Amino acid sequence: MKRSLLPIAAIAAVLALPGPASARVIELGSVADAANPSCPADPCEAAVRVTALQGRSAGGPKNPYYIRRDGYIVAFTLKLAEPTAEQIDFFNDNFGSPAQVRLSVLRRGETRRTRLNYRLVNQTDLFEVDDYFGSSPTFVLPEPLRVRKTNWIAITVPTWAPIFANNLGRGDWWRSSRAKNSCDPPRSLRQFALGELRSVNVFGCTYSGARLLYTATYVPDPKVTSETDAP
Repeated sequence: MKRSLLPIAAIAAVLALPGPASARVIELGSVADAANPSCPADPCEAAVRVTALQGRSAGGPKNPYYIRRDGYIVAFTLKLAEPTAEQIDFFNDNFGSPAQVRLSVLRRGETRRTRLNYRLVNQTDLFEVDDYFGSSPTFVLPEPLRVRKTNWIAITVPTWAPIFANNLGRGDWWRSSRAKNSCDPPRSLRQFALGELRSVNVFGCTYSGARLLYTATYVPDPKVTSETDAP
């Protein structure tokens, strides 16, 4: 059964933003083509100790988490698998508990040489997700997160989270905060879950045929249509 948390609060958060109450709301990463999490199938795969950015999802636009106008992130939604007790124990024992996530705001390098370098400019608080396995919860941010044009919205998983769909087509691919020479996953990946603001990290590994199951609720600033001279 799917469940959303505090939808009324999400609306209230939008209305509390500066500017008109009739703000446009965009769900970054939302696509018509559904994908199911890999768990509880065997093998059960999850996102573990990583900051990651979905580059494309089949049926959706390229660069779905790119910010094209200044605005605010007010909430995010996950599609969580329902792993078995044995699978949960495995992830807890190997990657830590509780299962938790946060959104990360990134700024990419501007030159050809630095295009895989991303600076961590902001993050949300951590949200624990253990209680919501098998559902699609929406987490409303306590305060809207300011984002700027050219930012990117990534997902950070300090421990683990069952928000991973695999065995998809090449139209689905994502990029990881790992150097090009370390794309094969070692057991310990904690160094790839970004947490130091202003730090620059290389997103050098791209993986096809898989999708990270998160969306971000984004409210762009209204467009300025006229200039009024001050008296």
